[in-house]
Amino acid sequence: MRKMAMNREEIVAAAIQRLNRVPTSSMAELAEAVGVSRATLHRHFSTREELLTELANRSLDSWEQAIEAAGVAAATASGDAEQIRRTLEDLLSRHLVYAEEHGFALSEHVMVVDPHLERRIDELEEREIELFAAGQRAGVIRADLPARWVSSVVYGLLVAARQSILRGDVARRDLPRIVIETLYRGIS
Repeated sequence: MRKMAMNREEIVAAAIQRLNRVPTSSMAELAEAVGVSRATLHRHFSTREELLTELANRSLDSWEQAIEAAGVAAATASGDAEQIRRTLEDLLSRHLVYAEEHGFALSEHVMVVDPHLERRIDELEEREIELFAAGQRAGVIRADLPARWVSSVVYGLLVAARQSILRGDVARRDLPRIVIETLYRGIS
C-alpha cells in the first residue's frame, strides 16, 4: 500500500475516526489506518500519549463550544424554566454530536491522568452542573437528586448513545428524543 502525504490536521481527523472505532489502537495501527508511515506519524506525535492529549484537548474544545452555543450561562442565570428546558435539550443534542465525533474521549484514560485535562473537564462539568441545579430550582429536573448525579447520568446516557450507534441498536435520528426522554422520565 502506498502511503500518502498528509498534514497534521488530516492525520488528527483520521486518528479520531480510527480511535472511535478501535480505542486501543497502537501507533502502528493508527499509522496504517491513517495511511501514513509510522515515521510520519511519529514526526507529528512522538508518542501515543502525545497524540491522545492532542485529541483530548480538541474533544474538550468541542465540549466547550457546545456549552457556549447552547447558551448554558444565559439559561442558568435566567432561572426561566422554559429557557432552561430548551437549553438543556439543545445541549444534549449537541453532546450527541460530540459523543459521535469524539466518542473515544468518553472513556480515554488520558482524560483523567493529565492534570491540565482534568482541570478543564472539572470546569466544563461545573458549568453544566450549574445548569442542572438551575433546572432543578425551576422544576425542569427532579430536585431530589444531587445535581452532580444528574451530570453523571447525562454522561452515562452519552456513553450509551455512542455504544448504541456503534452496534446499530438505535437509529441516529431517534437518539435526541430517546436521550431527552430517558433523562426526564427514566426507564419506568
